[in-house]
Amino acid sequence: MRKYSMQKSNFFSLFILLLIIGCTKKTNLQESRVDILPYYNEESFTPKWITSKSKELKSFHKIPDFNLINQNGKKVTQKTFKDKIYVTDFFFTTCPGICPMMTKNMNLVQDAFKNDNDVLLLSHSVTPTKDSVPQLKKYALDKKIGKNWHLVTGDKKEIYDLGRKAYFVENDLGEPKGIDDFLHTENFILVDKNKHIRGIYNGLNKNSVKQLIADIKTLKKE
Repeated sequence: MRKYSMQKSNFFSLFILLLIIGCTKKTNLQESRVDILPYYNEESFTPKWITSKSKELKSFHKIPDFNLINQNGKKVTQKTFKDKIYVTDFFFTTCPGICPMMTKNMNLVQDAFKNDNDVLLLSHSVTPTKDSVPQLKKYALDKKIGKNWHLVTGDKKEIYDLGRKAYFVENDLGEPKGIDDFLHTENFILVDKNKHIRGIYNGLNKNSVKQLIADIKTLKKE
């Protein structure tokens, strides 16, 4: 009888352990907060709840065309991202502060969609004169950056205008900044296949990046 009781107790303990593990795994699976993501068109990032068939989208804010060069010396334009979802940020290879953590967290996004050619990553250098193509290539190799992640350099004014006027990555709410004001931000921006901004995320926060990954999956269903 005692042996039977011990077996029963051990079985019950194993059941509880498996239940805890199962619940933990389920909790770690991040889900999108909404079925359809909002749109954004200005630096306050106030969500606009618009349907994908709305006439309002015809005149809604879009990311403009650009002409940059990636770590492989290839031209990167809006054509590179035609019919693609992409995540973008701004960094520089010699950054001793937030950039290494941002790159590490962007790697989480890369890993989540490593076999999905419909999801691309785009990182702009904010020190383009220092971040030459060879320098970007070295950084890409060091950080295990794959074929779907473009590190780009180019004209400084174009990059800064994209950051501040197109992606709104510096949320200064009306405080004007010029070309001599350094562009430095931890924000990741999610852009859909039609060049619309669909989300902003803290690239230093792992939970925020998990939410980004979940939102990309939601966006893919549109």
